[in-house]
Amino acid sequence: MDKKSYGLVTAAYWGFTLTDGALRMLVLLHFHELGYSPVNLAFLFLLYEFCGIVTNLFGGWIASRYGLRMTLFAGLALQIGALTMLSFIQPNWIAWISVAYVMTSQAISGVAKDLTKMSSKSAVKLLVEDRDAPEDQSRLFKWVAILTGSKNALKGFGFLLGGVLLGWLGFAPSLWAMAAALAVVLVLSATMLKTDLGKAKSKVKFKELFSKSREINILSFARFFLFGSRDVWFVVGLPVFLASQLGWSFAGIGGFLAAWVIGYGIVQATAPRFANREGGSAGGARAAQTWGFALFLVSLLLTLAIQFDFYPSTSILIGLAFFGFVFAVNSSVHSYLILAYTDSDNVALNVGFYYMANACGRLLGTLLSGVMFLVSGLPGCLWTSTALVLAAAAMTLYLPAAQPTALPEAAH
Repeated sequence: MDKKSYGLVTAAYWGFTLTDGALRMLVLLHFHELGYSPVNLAFLFLLYEFCGIVTNLFGGWIASRYGLRMTLFAGLALQIGALTMLSFIQPNWIAWISVAYVMTSQAISGVAKDLTKMSSKSAVKLLVEDRDAPEDQSRLFKWVAILTGSKNALKGFGFLLGGVLLGWLGFAPSLWAMAAALAVVLVLSATMLKTDLGKAKSKVKFKELFSKSREINILSFARFFLFGSRDVWFVVGLPVFLASQLGWSFAGIGGFLAAWVIGYGIVQATAPRFANREGGSAGGARAAQTWGFALFLVSLLLTLAIQFDFYPSTSILIGLAFFGFVFAVNSSVHSYLILAYTDSDNVALNVGFYYMANACGRLLGTLLSGVMFLVSGLPGCLWTSTALVLAAAAMTLYLPAAQPTALPEAAH
């Protein structure tokens, strides 16, 4: 794979990510204005997360058989369809029909997101594998970190874009504008991207979806707990707490979440420097363990501060800043390791399986976020998050001490 092909795949992913972040904020703000409760808002996104599980599982298999080009274009086309579909919803519809309609459109968007994400993440491995110089192999972590970090930063900008578009154009026109922009991206990608990417050299059997190496299974379990630990407070608990307990405006909450995601993405893009300082020559497995238990410590301290009402506003701002920083490094190390542990012939299959675990964790976190907040408020969400962080860190102890590709030096 050449740099031009990788650049086209990445650019398409960036365009998709902007619309994905904007769509979430549009739905959140619009239906909040219509009187939906925070828990009901969380339920609107459940099918989005569930479809991510199915898509990552089968999408990797499809990409291995037919190539990443097809899954990328399918993801873009489905997102255009989801945006267009959602634009036809009417405020005078019966509540349950509206909820079902939005959940269906979000399900389509969830499929689109994970098809596009799997295609772009797999392309990183193919880029590095096709480079001949040995020193380029050591840059895998850097390439993954830049792609993952830029994606999350753009998603944060997407949150801001959604709010701006909603106030400027309104709900339906905003969706049409995003669908039109994404259609341009799809046409340009289909016209310029000719390389057949990611197709396995041998026919992939269906049973291979679940037949993974030990390290990939362990890493996938760790990813499951890691992303469950974030969404258990991020989806419902934190926004409702800031509004109901601290009296923040909805605009302030949206701005804070957007800033958090953007900062999180910036840290991910520079994660190799931080991880290398901790991991040293021991490599990615050691870095995953070190930063995993560091996240547990940060989560525990934040939870105790909120539990005992210790300057809650300050604790939230400072605690979540540290949590986001350490979580971002963890996420980048995990994303690097999944590519380091796989070969280029099975990259789409293994990446799909790995992000299926990611989607399972997000679904669990989304469900627990509403339940735990109803049971015991934000402290309950944070205690659950801390337990999940500990489980994720514990799983990394079973990773091999060395992996095929060592972490790059900070100078790279």
